[in-house]
Amino acid sequence: MSYNSNDDPGFLKVLSFLESHNTEYLSGQDLSDVLRISRVAIWKHIKKIKELGYKIESKQKLGYRLASTTNLLLPWEITQGLKTKNIGRQVYFFENLNSTQIQAIKMASESKNNGAIIIAKKQSSGKGRTNRKWYSPEGGIWLSIIVHPKFDISMITLFPIASASALCQAMEKSFDIKPEVKWPNDVTINGKKVAGILVDASLESNKIENIVLGVGINFDVNIKEIEKKLKNTPNFYGIASLKKYQKNTSAVTFVQIFLKELEEIIELINKKQVKKIIKDWTKRSSTIGKNVELTTNEGKVRGKAIKIDEDGALIVFDKKNIRVLSGDITHVVD
Repeated sequence: MSYNSNDDPGFLKVLSFLESHNTEYLSGQDLSDVLRISRVAIWKHIKKIKELGYKIESKQKLGYRLASTTNLLLPWEITQGLKTKNIGRQVYFFENLNSTQIQAIKMASESKNNGAIIIAKKQSSGKGRTNRKWYSPEGGIWLSIIVHPKFDISMITLFPIASASALCQAMEKSFDIKPEVKWPNDVTINGKKVAGILVDASLESNKIENIVLGVGINFDVNIKEIEKKLKNTPNFYGIASLKKYQKNTSAVTFVQIFLKELEEIIELINKKQVKKIIKDWTKRSSTIGKNVELTTNEGKVRGKAIKIDEDGALIVFDKKNIRVLSGDITHVVD
């Protein structure tokens, strides 16, 4: 099953009408007369709406009433009330997908997909950094965002750092928590990973054609189940979930807030306000000031994390300053 924000399935007319009259019961005949849809079609649409997770109350002789909305990140739920200019205005939802990142990369070159997001209820082959598998069961937020950036190629390594900051800001506004960032792009709560970011870029003639930002968030997942799957993988340091912090914030509202924060921080990159981005990331960092060990393509680096450079590189001091642009990091406890 898949839906996108350009679809106009018949059941949306029924759903929209139920949403705008959710304090009253509407009979099948009322719906049929107003919407000019047959009674049989109304019944089929009601059935589909229920399958999508909406709670519909029905009473004999009174009809149907929409009691509560769905938990699914459906396109029309995200675009309704979204406060961005471009990002998230097109949404593609898949019930099951091998990887939102793979799907987004296929779509990224088309100009019409600038700002589009691809969401999966669950992924069978979710992607992590360095081709690691990202375990992505139902209950998480698994999405990829297509960006055709205005900024030049020199800023590309700053993009994941900025995106991690945007995600932290969204969590702070949504759940009243203080997440941290672990270089290069993990988001943590109490030292455990709650979200990760992956960036794939298409470059041509020293120009960025497109960027695909993959985001995996443990929103409402079974921590023990994920830990069982991942505890023996390299660099595993624990799993956190947003489940106990959610209160009244839905997945839809949280994603809308994140998309707005992301669009705003991309505008900072466009304006080359690098210092502001670095300062924002640093104040949330669990890495700066720590002794670290990094595994890079050139070998291991060990020392104290001093700061991040203007391009997002980590500066590690070990007799001299060493710049590391990418690698697996471990916080070392001496």
